[in-house]
Amino acid sequence: MSHLPVDPFLAARIRRGFLATLLLALAGSAALGIAHAHKAHEHGIARLDVAVEAGRVVIGLDTPLDNLVGFERAPRTDAERAAVAAAVARLRDAAALFRIDGAAGCTAGKVELASAPLGLGKAPAPAQGSAHADLEGSFEFGCTAGAQAGFVEVGLFEAFPRLKRLEVQVATPRGQAKATLRRPNARITLPR
Repeated sequence: MSHLPVDPFLAARIRRGFLATLLLALAGSAALGIAHAHKAHEHGIARLDVAVEAGRVVIGLDTPLDNLVGFERAPRTDAERAAVAAAVARLRDAAALFRIDGAAGCTAGKVELASAPLGLGKAPAPAQGSAHADLEGSFEFGCTAGAQAGFVEVGLFEAFPRLKRLEVQVATPRGQAKATLRRPNARITLPR
């Protein structure tokens, strides 16, 4: 994992003790697009933003729906509705998707999902005529010592076989980092 500033503005705010502001930004689906330079919609690739502070860890996910269910529209058949229900159930099981270093004493908390075609949350509808749709998720963990976390094991590759690569940004009280995870590597090492 490279230890480069994620974004100079965010890095300066974190150094001044505004990690809570970053956590709130990452938790809001509209802010997920601001937290990282928005790249083109690419099947097989998802983006994760990880924010760590003493009392919590917040993980933001931005992914094409194709990575999760194999299509990017509202489900039309019983089989597609079943695929969506299974994907949403897996996403709501934050503790299985993100296993945070036990030293942090974290437990899964609030999960928010947003995808207009799936009728989840307050996601904006895809552009008129667009064949592409995304899902944005926010996963919050309450921690007794979040800053002690040295890693996060990501279970997204196991849960969603169509997912091939994760572009990761991390912000902690000890620094910022970027990383790219590819199968079978599913561990995010946090700055210490």
